Amino acid sequence: MGIFIGYKKIKQRYLIGILVLITSQTVFAKTVSVESLRLWTAPDHTRLVFGVSAPVDHKIFTLESPSRIVLDLKSTKFSTTLPTFEKHPLVSLIREGVRDKKDLRVVLDLKQSVKPKSFLLKPNKSYGHRLVVDLYPSSSGTSKKPKVVKKANSSTSKKWVVAIDAGHGGEDPGARGKRGTREKDVVLAIAKKLAKKINQQANMKAYMVRSGDYYIGLRQRMEKARQARADLFISIHADAFKDQRARGSSVYVLSNRGASSEAARWLAKSENAADLVGGVSLDDKDDMLASVLFDMSQKATKDASATVAGEILTNLKGVGHVHKKSVQHAGFMVLKSPDIPSILIETAFISNKHEEAKLRSSSHQSKIASAVLKGVKAYFAQQAPLSNRQATNRYKIQKGDTLSDIAQRYQVPLSKLKRANALKNNLIRVGQVIKIPG
Repeated sequence: MGIFIGYKKIKQRYLIGILVLITSQTVFAKTVSVESLRLWTAPDHTRLVFGVSAPVDHKIFTLESPSRIVLDLKSTKFSTTLPTFEKHPLVSLIREGVRDKKDLRVVLDLKQSVKPKSFLLKPNKSYGHRLVVDLYPSSSGTSKKPKVVKKANSSTSKKWVVAIDAGHGGEDPGARGKRGTREKDVVLAIAKKLAKKINQQANMKAYMVRSGDYYIGLRQRMEKARQARADLFISIHADAFKDQRARGSSVYVLSNRGASSEAARWLAKSENAADLVGGVSLDDKDDMLASVLFDMSQKATKDASATVAGEILTNLKGVGHVHKKSVQHAGFMVLKSPDIPSILIETAFISNKHEEAKLRSSSHQSKIASAVLKGVKAYFAQQAPLSNRQATNRYKIQKGDTLSDIAQRYQVPLSKLKRANALKNNLIRVGQVIKIPG
């Protein structure tokens, strides 16, 4: 009898397991809905973001004569409107239709050949499930040959280059104020005003990391500044805090240890999660990680960051309230360039209704830009004259490179090459940019 009862229980559990499996398969096979479609155009690519009700099985491929992108989504229906493409550099038309009675096919008619890249993003506090499709022009030149960033011999070489990074952008709006003010909009406005003021200086030149409404990955922002041969990197933000009474501006430098305040920890956590909102593919993680695997012990860069941060904070005190009277430290990913002094400015707390109103004001934005410029000018005045700066080439590490090979190629002693890059050993990473001493 005991054996019979045991067998009966096992049979019941088996049947329940089968039922659960069938139910889960039924749920998985449920039709997915495309609930939104957003378009963002960056200088080097176009991004389409499909807001979907659940993860979707998809396939993407290209067709030629004429050039087209075909996106097939399994068990999916289209429940939103199609965007238009007036004077778009890549896409002329987008259309959708039912395929095999239950699937969705989306076709993009192109003006030139492109290289598509697609990936899924999980839900976060801003969006639900998303399917991201990035289109890169085939003519953009993705050659894998060694890249040497040469010193400019034009008038640019006589000027300090300031990389201005307007936070967030595109799919990532950043923080929002009570009146709906988006961080990405106000910081871009401030960044443009700062760039204009810098370009009016005889010895400075501004480089805009983001010049429009599109998203750039955090590591890519550092890389763009490095490619521009920036002497200083300034990231501009207007974040929010859980306590709406928080107010005032702050200036941050990188911390390799703990954050200097609760607000610093909160802000760094939200800023470093931007890639999850803006959308970054992780299938090329080797290149992405390369930019943060540098030796972070370069004391000169850290000291310079602290110096310029102090100068800017001093001038921001003349514009309005400051959140902290001293330079703050936090682990912001965007500050991790080992060879460029880097700071992050929280211009105000957009979560504070009074400061939100100020951030919307063009005159207040200009005041912030002027204060930052004064700090930058004071910092550069303390540096060595431009004419004394060593003309140093830079080399981007490619797959298969070794430090000894590079030293031999450029006829530089290995010890001198290591010393110029503060390298303790011969370890290098693909994507790393090193200095080639003259």
